[in-house]
Amino acid sequence: MLAFDNSYATLPERFYVRLRPTGAPAPRLIRYNRALAAQFGPGWADLSDEEAAAIFSGSRIPEGAAPLAMAYAGHQFGTFVPLLGDGRALLLGEVVDRNGVRRDIHLKGSGRTPFSRGGDGRAAVGPVIREYIVSEAMHALGIPTTRALAAVLTGDTVMRETLLPGAVFTRVAMSHVRVGTFQLLAARGDDEGLKTLADHVIARLYPELEGAENRYLELLKKVSERQARLVARWLSIGFIHGVMNTDNAAISGETIDFGPCAFMEAYDPETVFSSIDHGGRYAYQNQPGIAQWNMARLAETLLPLIDDDIDKAVEAANQVILDFAGIFRESWMAVMREKLGLADSDEQDGQLIQSLLDLFEANEIDFTRGFRLLAEAAGEEGAHAFEALFPEPSGPRQWLERWQARLGRGLPDAEIHKAMLKANPVYIPRNHLVEEAIRAATESEDFGPFERLLEVLASPCEKRSDVPERYELPAKPEERVLRTFCGT
Repeated sequence: MLAFDNSYATLPERFYVRLRPTGAPAPRLIRYNRALAAQFGPGWADLSDEEAAAIFSGSRIPEGAAPLAMAYAGHQFGTFVPLLGDGRALLLGEVVDRNGVRRDIHLKGSGRTPFSRGGDGRAAVGPVIREYIVSEAMHALGIPTTRALAAVLTGDTVMRETLLPGAVFTRVAMSHVRVGTFQLLAARGDDEGLKTLADHVIARLYPELEGAENRYLELLKKVSERQARLVARWLSIGFIHGVMNTDNAAISGETIDFGPCAFMEAYDPETVFSSIDHGGRYAYQNQPGIAQWNMARLAETLLPLIDDDIDKAVEAANQVILDFAGIFRESWMAVMREKLGLADSDEQDGQLIQSLLDLFEANEIDFTRGFRLLAEAAGEEGAHAFEALFPEPSGPRQWLERWQARLGRGLPDAEIHKAMLKANPVYIPRNHLVEEAIRAATESEDFGPFERLLEVLASPCEKRSDVPERYELPAKPEERVLRTFCGT
């Protein structure tokens, strides 16, 4: 028997709707992450393929599970929607893992709910493959993220532009409470519900705040800090979320919802991939400001809990939001110093980093490959491969001289080289490789490219002789993927 220990289901029922998943006519397992499942205790990793397919398609509800669709609101592209909720997803239940950490087990594509807003509640295999690949790649890159537990074919089809194979994705998270969950209650003037939700979040995610003098203000600080540090990590690997709506901002500080996300290749701060982001609201360079904006929306909901005096509450909350920029900048500088092998700090480092990014932008240098070859330039092979990326070597050569002079104050060369290789991946889920895996799965149920890509991405910073070079190179012009989609 699988051990569930459900806490969200004990909250007031206005927070969710209890609901069974629709189920699948002929579920077949695509992949089950047994290494992750083994963290959940006895029985989880030992499920047969048939048992896993039945459970993670929603066709069989395991004993102890408490399936429910979570209710929330949210700002979508800046416009407030007072009721959203899990329109094609269900919280199957919660488990406490072997380390005592509570995790959500969450189905996506499990059928209609009261929050489906006219949608079919289903998922096609393509978005399931994308989320599995990207979430596991993010984990391997050390980015806080939801995890992929299972992908299952349902045996039926869903209609998008064409008929596509149906599938269900199962993800694992510290929590699925979002900024939008708080917004739902605030919009209804439900101060009691806000307090209940905030207390639940503190107990589950931030227990160190239990005895704080003003724990709701401290909660805002904690969530804001996690978001600032998360987005700094996104930028350090060229990741563009694509839909940073408040209903996609997790209170846990995890990356959540991999719809039209993508990894930037040629460095351009204005890069947008999402097919629905027509104005570039969620472009690469806008992500820190949007995260700060999202935290301001969270702050608004917490005002009644922070202080009975609204003016004092606003003043305290405003200071947290103002502090966001400094925390982000500090975090971004820290991760960029890691990428450049800088073991200490200097007030000129910001200019050194920015001048490199300017070189990348002016010469359309692949972000991931540029930093990786720079890391290799710190070793015995020298700077030739890095300089060769540029049509005119004088600019990068001058920058390299400045950088090498700066490195001379730090660690020995061998230690710098080793540290930089760990901070700069060789392999990322490049858009064309993800699309290749999706096409093979969709058109012929060939999951070989999916499995191979997952295997390569599991060790992103380890260059391997048995992996074809195409896995580390940017897309050729005919391979480029310029738009990504939500899949709903």
